[in-house]
Amino acid sequence: MKRFLPLLLLFFFAGASLLHASDVPTVSKDELKAQLDTGTIVLDVRSGRDWSSSEFKIKGAIRASGDDIGKWSKDYKKDQKLVLYCA
Repeated sequence: MKRFLPLLLLFFFAGASLLHASDVPTVSKDELKAQLDTGTIVLDVRSGRDWSSSEFKIKGAIRASGDDIGKWSKDYKKDQKLVLYCA
């Protein structure tokens, strides 16, 4: 049985509107591993205690506040694939 991680795969485009959670695809752990070799960036957007008390952290993931998406999203190219880890 394939275990799916609660990952949200998002693409950032200029002027993109916000998506509803049900519209955003998820990826499995194996799918994510394959994408890491292609330049995909993993952002861990879990908040304080959810992040600090978790034993599940993705090596190489960048911590980013989900509340500050407007700030840090400007640091990435418009066509760059970002995976947000949020649970």
